[in-house]
Amino acid sequence: MVTVNHTGISHTVFRLLGIPGLEDQHMWISIPFFISYVTALLGNSLLIFIILTKRSLHKPMYLFLCMLAGADIVLSTCTVPQALAIFWFHAGEISLDRCITQLFFIHSTFISESGILLVMAFDRYIAICYPLRYTTILTNSLIGKIGVTIFLRSYGTIFPIIFLLKRLTFCRSNILPHTSCEHIGLAHVSCDDIRVNIWYGFFVLMSTVTLDVMLIFISYMLILHAVFHIPSQEARHKALNTCGSHVCVIILFYGPGIFSVLTQRFGHHISPHIHVLLANVCILAPPMLNPIIYGVKTKQIRDQVTHVLFPKVA
Repeated sequence: MVTVNHTGISHTVFRLLGIPGLEDQHMWISIPFFISYVTALLGNSLLIFIILTKRSLHKPMYLFLCMLAGADIVLSTCTVPQALAIFWFHAGEISLDRCITQLFFIHSTFISESGILLVMAFDRYIAICYPLRYTTILTNSLIGKIGVTIFLRSYGTIFPIIFLLKRLTFCRSNILPHTSCEHIGLAHVSCDDIRVNIWYGFFVLMSTVTLDVMLIFISYMLILHAVFHIPSQEARHKALNTCGSHVCVIILFYGPGIFSVLTQRFGHHISPHIHVLLANVCILAPPMLNPIIYGVKTKQIRDQVTHVLFPKVA
């Protein structure tokens, strides 16, 4: 991008428009946002409570699920309250520092979720391909180290973006046509050359989410290869069933994101509000539906939820 002559003004306060073109519908749009946020908070909090308090669920699969639920709460809390403030109170003003802080946690948490889904695929691979060595491979110590690695990778790769944005002069505009701040969207209202931001954003995407997708795909190819070599049909069905909820969550997490990227790349004729709505679906849907999917498809969790919510029935 060619550098534009600075006017001497660098905006320190920006205005989030919400969903551009649908401002008169914000009150109605806020309803699914609010319902999804409450569902995400209640569902994921219940999931974390059950997994941490029930010793029978202190197993690698459920500990990784607990990490995913925690990341879901952070991701939805970083975005939905801000969107609801815009929809309900027209409170779209946000300072530059707060905007950068928000996008830092949104991007880093998204990468954390991707990393957790990858280690959950690794967990299923070990459980199916090396069942006798499962507990000796995935020890509590290793799980702790994996959690720290996921945290360091996500925050470490996004941290430089703070400085890449701080060096820019925002004299082009202070209007952001979105419900929340995001890296390239903020960089585009700068007057400076943002090629470094674009290339670093591309590097982060390729070295984290894209790499995770490839490794998850390889893991499931190895899992399917092992499953179809199991002689017993019942054992084969049981092995596939243990992966069912994880596969649903993977599709739910990556599917809308891939579709959103494709529409941004090739759908230039698509209205801006469609792009913003798709971006919000990427953030709203997984936190809301993940605990429901695991609650429905995982018997151990389903039984514990019933025991906690309906003790007399249990």
